Amino acid sequence: MTEPHFLEVKHLAKRFGTDHGELTVFDDVSFGLDKGEFVCIIGHSGCGKSTILNVLAGLDSPSGGEVYMAGKEVRGPSLERGVVFQNYSLLPWRSALSNVEFGVRARFPGWSKSQVREHSLQYLHMVGLKDGAEHRKPAALSGGMRQRVSIARAFATQPQLLLLDEPFGALDALTRGTIQDELLKICTETHQTVFMITHDVDEAILLADRILLMTNGPFARVAESVKVSIERPRDRTTIVHDPGYYPIRTHLVDFLVSRSRELSERDDAVRDAGHSREARAQALAPVDVDPAAEARARAAGEAPPEALRTLHSTPAAAPLKAVNGR
Repeated sequence: MTEPHFLEVKHLAKRFGTDHGELTVFDDVSFGLDKGEFVCIIGHSGCGKSTILNVLAGLDSPSGGEVYMAGKEVRGPSLERGVVFQNYSLLPWRSALSNVEFGVRARFPGWSKSQVREHSLQYLHMVGLKDGAEHRKPAALSGGMRQRVSIARAFATQPQLLLLDEPFGALDALTRGTIQDELLKICTETHQTVFMITHDVDEAILLADRILLMTNGPFARVAESVKVSIERPRDRTTIVHDPGYYPIRTHLVDFLVSRSRELSERDDAVRDAGHSREARAQALAPVDVDPAAEARARAAGEAPPEALRTLHSTPAAAPLKAVNGR
């Protein structure tokens, strides 16, 4: 019997009422995260990535499906789940240190003032905020520094699950790279479980253990779970020389450019065919993909794994069982 994942997302759906009827943003979204795993999710705008993250955080309710963390159903927000948004979400009248302390006090109400301060400073220093920067208010900090405070606050509360909603999207390339390196270092030290939204395929390859790929909306779903089989620790200056880097990158770009749309069209055909919910769910289940392993197998003159071979050879008019490589 398969061991349950630390985070289980089962048949999640989100629907909205509009003037033109009901809009299904995503449907039958299912995936899992293991403890200590770093998972990124990528998809075109409008496929519901942020809504999924908000459901995981307990800030939104799904129209269908369930989310379980550590065997308990997620219902409403909890300090066991930390969130970092793109817009920093800091209290402007508090210093960087005070912003982090605010979260730590809520998480550990029995701690003394000195314990809270020492713990908060530890995480601020981990993201490179020291030498007086920790005592500045957000208005006196750069965008990169503000995001460092948000990340330090989230890690300092020691959540079981850290949710990141495009946390580096508003930062310049140099600052983004620096904070990515700091995030990698902290995750390595803390074994934090992370679910992160990004539109940057290179960022996803650098940070993630797996990358979930979503089809286009409406009726979006998680179509593939791509394994990033590149050894850790990873370094942005050398990762591009890893033999698995470009096979993974090419696979992700190909999905975003063409296959996400093609799979959406196939999905519509499956839904319109009148199959049972069980058969439909099986046909639309995510496929596990390892592009780096496929590239290594080809270089060695071996046949690629069956799932990958089927995935890349399935014709558009394939029958139900072959949709998305199944």
